[in-house]
Amino acid sequence: MSLYRVHKLAFLQQIQNPWYGIISTRVHDIRTKRILATKANKQNRNYKNAKDRRFIDWRRIRIMGGSGGAGCVSFFRAANLPKGGPDGGDGGDGGDVIFQADHGVRTLEPIGNLYKGKNGGRGTSRYRRGHRGENLIVKVPLGTVFKEDSEIIADLCKQDELFVACKGGSGGNGNVSFVTPTNRLPREATEGTPGEERLLEAEMQTIADIGLVGFPNAGKSTLLRALSRAKPAVAAYPFTTRNPHVGVIEYEDYMQIAVADIPGLVVGAHKNVGLGHSFLRHIERCRGLLYVIDAADDELCNQLEALHFELEQYQEGLSARSPAVVANKIDLPQAHENIHRLKQITQLQVIPVSAECKENIPTLKELIRKLLNR
Repeated sequence: MSLYRVHKLAFLQQIQNPWYGIISTRVHDIRTKRILATKANKQNRNYKNAKDRRFIDWRRIRIMGGSGGAGCVSFFRAANLPKGGPDGGDGGDGGDVIFQADHGVRTLEPIGNLYKGKNGGRGTSRYRRGHRGENLIVKVPLGTVFKEDSEIIADLCKQDELFVACKGGSGGNGNVSFVTPTNRLPREATEGTPGEERLLEAEMQTIADIGLVGFPNAGKSTLLRALSRAKPAVAAYPFTTRNPHVGVIEYEDYMQIAVADIPGLVVGAHKNVGLGHSFLRHIERCRGLLYVIDAADDELCNQLEALHFELEQYQEGLSARSPAVVANKIDLPQAHENIHRLKQITQLQVIPVSAECKENIPTLKELIRKLLNR
């Protein structure tokens, strides 16, 4: 039906029934509102699900290699050779299960609890071997450690590094393999062997060049935003950050430095208080650390002492990785006076910054670079 006829039909219906145009308009408005409401609810639901998604850094995984294919019992047949010899091929080997380190994977959340390689194909006639089972490659975050019976068996620290967790089984033998001087026409073949099976623990440890360590509401997330393009959640209340966030500082000479915001440090963290050990262990893989404290807090000196104590109690010598203190929020009252007191009690270098106003951020970037090059 042409567009002209559609408009003509609508015009005639409106002449015959004056209410037709009003009713159809209202029906259209109601449908539009329903569609918009459905889209809004869907977006809100997706946002809520993403917000509630937890940072998964540990998994128990059952892994099985693919089984080998069965061998074949077959005898060659041709028009001029009705009773040929055995020609049954061997079965194909099963596929392996391989884990691969990939910087594009951020958490262990997409990792399942069970992985199995593909089974090998059955052997066929005319000596044809069954196809090999396809390897199953599972991508995991950089820094994933695999343990078996509490013993570390693999540590994937480099991009595209591989760990063959389970090898596939061997293919069975076809009847060709059983030919002997006394048995020229064997009618036996073997099944393929099952693949290896293991129960492993995968644990993720965030790898970053610099870790930002501080108590809740010190402005670490805002500082990470100012230093990099990362966009962690920011709010004016403590414990906004519940998941580790990693941002990348990019310099003019194309050098890149990864910076991690480690959340959840509270007094008693070394005793697993708060988020405790679940995030403190991420600090172990940071090449350097920076203390981040609230310069507007009158107790900033106690903050620094408490941070130093928590790191030392968790792992002796860990606090030595932090040669400097970032005094954040210098745009607030009393900040400069508090920083003056802080410099008198510590030998660490103090860098006053305002992450909110991006004051002294270039200076901090250069310090971070020097920290890694020393």
